[in-house]
Amino acid sequence: MAKPGYHFLARFSGSITHSQSKMEGDNSYMFGPYKIDNKQVFYSTHLSYALVNLRPLLPGHVLVCPRREVQRFAELTADETSDLWLTAQKVGKQLESYHKASSLTFAIQDGPQAGQTVPHVHIHIIPCKSGDFEKNDEIYDALDVKEKEMKQSLDLDKERKDRGIEEMAEEADEYRKLF
Repeated sequence: MAKPGYHFLARFSGSITHSQSKMEGDNSYMFGPYKIDNKQVFYSTHLSYALVNLRPLLPGHVLVCPRREVQRFAELTADETSDLWLTAQKVGKQLESYHKASSLTFAIQDGPQAGQTVPHVHIHIIPCKSGDFEKNDEIYDALDVKEKEMKQSLDLDKERKDRGIEEMAEEADEYRKLF
């Protein structure tokens, strides 16, 4: 059963005809109040972008965000909503294969009481394999713990000591090759 505050999307199947925009050096990405280094972004469209996670729960745990800073899911336009989910679908399909996973978790924490720590809509995409968690729903508890850790100290420069920009850039470089 889904926990309150989470919105879920079933795994997609079929062909994807979503177009990718160029990953140009002059693009700038914001994640709430935080400027995201272009090296962390591995896929983008005119309305959405995908970036590696500062504190991944499992290998391949990434985020997909709208380019426009929007705090709550209901504030997205229809075009932004469609593009966000099509981007999540495309990214999820590639990362599931890349990480030899058998399933994907798509999760949105929509608002502070749902565990959202950065006030910018984002979809967590987490490739999952058998044995990652004793009980499948434990992934949501683990996600909540990671979000609480981030909320306690959102000084990203301090947090990056756990996972440096170079490590994240290398991961993004690998993922860029998938698109």
